[in-house]
Amino acid sequence: MTPMSGKRDPEARHIDLRYHLRSSGVDADLVELIMEVSVAVKYIVNSIQTGDLGIAGTSNIYGEQQLALDVLSDRIMRRRLEVSGLVRNMASEEQGEIMACYKSGGKFSIAYDPLDGSSLVDVNLAIGTIVSVHEGDDLLRPGNEQVAALYVQYGPRVTLVYSVGQGVHEFGMNHLGEFVMSTEDIKMAPKAKIYSPGGLRQDYTEEHERFVQYIEESGVKLRYSGGLVPDVNQVLMKGNGIFMYPALKNAPNGKLRLLFELKPMAYLVEQAGGRASTGTQPILDVMPEKLDQRTPIYIGCKEDVDKAEEFLSGKA
Repeated sequence: MTPMSGKRDPEARHIDLRYHLRSSGVDADLVELIMEVSVAVKYIVNSIQTGDLGIAGTSNIYGEQQLALDVLSDRIMRRRLEVSGLVRNMASEEQGEIMACYKSGGKFSIAYDPLDGSSLVDVNLAIGTIVSVHEGDDLLRPGNEQVAALYVQYGPRVTLVYSVGQGVHEFGMNHLGEFVMSTEDIKMAPKAKIYSPGGLRQDYTEEHERFVQYIEESGVKLRYSGGLVPDVNQVLMKGNGIFMYPALKNAPNGKLRLLFELKPMAYLVEQAGGRASTGTQPILDVMPEKLDQRTPIYIGCKEDVDKAEEFLSGKA
């Protein structure tokens, strides 16, 4: 592992997630909330390995068919959070409304995608869970007001990547189901060596097509799995990439959801020294107006995201 991508310490396997959070001076309630999410993840892992891969016969708020695993993962996360006593409100990508928790006293609100990329499960590609945390009861707030963000990748290894505004850190699940330190203080290089492009090329705008041609001519290699979590994880952990899902001719707001996917990913990448932009403004500055709001995204190495903005504005 290069220094740019973070520090791997042979002794880090003895540092578990709770210890790392506490020793970093994280608010005790936020520590417990992140640990509740990590416990829910254990049950989701078991569901992925042993559960039904078929269609649930229902649709989410976007009209997309839900898989049985989508429904089950959402239920696992929702039940764990609502009985924790730590959460006021929560919103799931699989639900159509903000849900108030029946236990009072919680001081956080959470938006989450319980199983992002679930359509890749049947072909055994990596998928993930994404979580965004705010203090208070209002989830429709810009990403720069998040107090924590994390994602979990279910791949050959199960890894959890989190930030509470003190850098970005990766933990791997061991054979006991505990999350132990893998990589501390992940950092991104200024320029990309790999890129992950979403959307059909025939639907690209002229400005975006010119940016893609620019990075290809710069020798940047295409690496794309079709899943947001594994592609952003690759960009972040390699420390030298850019992921993008642009405005398309037939989808000017792109495809990805601001609240459930882009805000938390932008928080994590920027904590590692990268950038996240809609192409015209920072993702973390965008004020959400509704749960299902979508926006284009360019996320990864700072100089490349800056360059994307230049092409999209017609300055390059």
